[in-house]
Amino acid sequence: PIYYGGLMALAQLLGLKTIAWGQGIGPLNRPFTRWLTKKVLQKCSLVSVRDDTSAHLVANWGIHPIVAPDPVWALDAQSVKGLSDLPAPRIAVNLRPHPLLTPAKLDKLTQALIDLQISTGAFILLVPFQKSRDLPLCEAVACQLRENHQIISLEDPRQLKGLFRGVEMVIGMRFHSLIMAAAEDCRCFALSYDPKVSRLIAEVPMPGWELEQLPEAVNDISTTWIDFYANGEGLTSDRKHFLIDRALIHREILSRLVS
Repeated sequence: PIYYGGLMALAQLLGLKTIAWGQGIGPLNRPFTRWLTKKVLQKCSLVSVRDDTSAHLVANWGIHPIVAPDPVWALDAQSVKGLSDLPAPRIAVNLRPHPLLTPAKLDKLTQALIDLQISTGAFILLVPFQKSRDLPLCEAVACQLRENHQIISLEDPRQLKGLFRGVEMVIGMRFHSLIMAAAEDCRCFALSYDPKVSRLIAEVPMPGWELEQLPEAVNDISTTWIDFYANGEGLTSDRKHFLIDRALIHREILSRLVS
């Protein structure tokens, strides 16, 4: 909050137009970060947020934001060269470092993923979203899997989203991995480390666990995943198109403001 708020405060001091666009705001646990966020948002030309919790927070500061789903719902996806050459079916996994993802929990998730792969015969795609942070986790999981796996690192977010077109199921931690996958008709199972992911689970909705409440037994994890792979469903077409159409509001208001 101090980094982003400081950048916006500096821009405002220099007389530049500032926009808070498609934001998820909070939790803000320290008085100073709450004060700084409030001050810079009050001076913005536009505030748009991606969830009701953020909207309620800024409304208490006298700000009336535009509320619409995260802009990534409406991001144009691009095909990934060579993806169709990989064996099907495919399951994608996205993990990120976090204090809640302890070595013991990572080991449980990895063992459950091995069970899932054995049961389904799926090819596992390990997908780092932030290569410098996520790649070591992908490598740690990959060295324990059977031969049918690959780490796929993509820099272009449009290709990252397009990757999920060829995937049956996603197990994801990062907020945008779940949005991208759900928007591309993929079944999603969330591992929540943060309130924004927990809100996504509730609002979309999609199945998942809080990492703090991860089942103790590996078999409970793998059985849940196997059942979801066999019987779970992605978003309904109506729900998906509603979220995408609403997310386009962010694009429209930005175009009007900067034109």
